[in-house]
Amino acid sequence: MLIRLAIALLLSGGLLKGLNLLSYSVLKRRVLRSRAHWDLNICCGKTDGGGVNADIVQHIAVPNYVHIDNIYNLPFTDGTFSTVLCSHTIEHVDDPERFFHELKRVGEEVTLVIPPLWDLSAAFNVLEHRTLFLTLRKVHNELPRRVPLPGARTIQRWLGQRIHA
Repeated sequence: MLIRLAIALLLSGGLLKGLNLLSYSVLKRRVLRSRAHWDLNICCGKTDGGGVNADIVQHIAVPNYVHIDNIYNLPFTDGTFSTVLCSHTIEHVDDPERFFHELKRVGEEVTLVIPPLWDLSAAFNVLEHRTLFLTLRKVHNELPRRVPLPGARTIQRWLGQRIHA
């Protein structure tokens, strides 16, 4: 019985890891490469979007980097950018609606890349994320339905919000 349980756990762990790899690596890369150039790559991390790359922390040297002090008050004028890419960020913020409104203020077309529900290890990551998006799609141009991620704020209050760099 114990061997069967161990095998089941290994297989389910491998499945979760595989779904996460598909979501974060393969599909994210496909979205990034769907355009030759993103005017603004907000919360860029280690990714060059081809235009302005902006983040609250400079993880690596990327071209055209702009440091962001406040995601709810971006240092750009209204309509500065035609295309905005926001990849794997909005699930981390306290107020997704306010952040999305700010992205729409500075950009004409906003593309959100979020963890879909089928990527269980990302969607339910209570150590990092604050919002659970109720969607099976990875890419959105509008803010999808969402709920606070159950238990996330309590756990993050105890342990701090971990941001994967």
